[in-house]
Amino acid sequence: MAGNVADVTDNNFQAEVIESDVPVLVDFWAPWCGPCRMVGPVVEEIAQERGDDLKVVKLNIDENQQTAVAYNVMSIPTLIVFRHGEVAKTVIGAYPKRRLDAELEPFLAKADAGADGAAA
Repeated sequence: MAGNVADVTDNNFQAEVIESDVPVLVDFWAPWCGPCRMVGPVVEEIAQERGDDLKVVKLNIDENQQTAVAYNVMSIPTLIVFRHGEVAKTVIGAYPKRRLDAELEPFLAKADAGADGAAA
């Protein structure tokens, strides 16, 4: 994948997503999915813009059905934000970047931001 987007699988999902020290945005997709191909470049932009405080990964549901089933992914594209190993936000469908940013922003804020708003 171009940019800062990595591929994850059923085998490494636990290590790469659940055990991550930073929030993780997971793009559940499939190669045959037209809307997935539309949202792919938006996901890559988010990865490039937020690479310092967000991990962005893609999971091909055709090749990794176990993880898709575990998180009840019934429709793609599905984007899930994981924080501290837990699902923080789920967005289903292809959205323009502005709307996707608005949907995800509250869940992507750095976890270590203090009361004064400063981030470590």
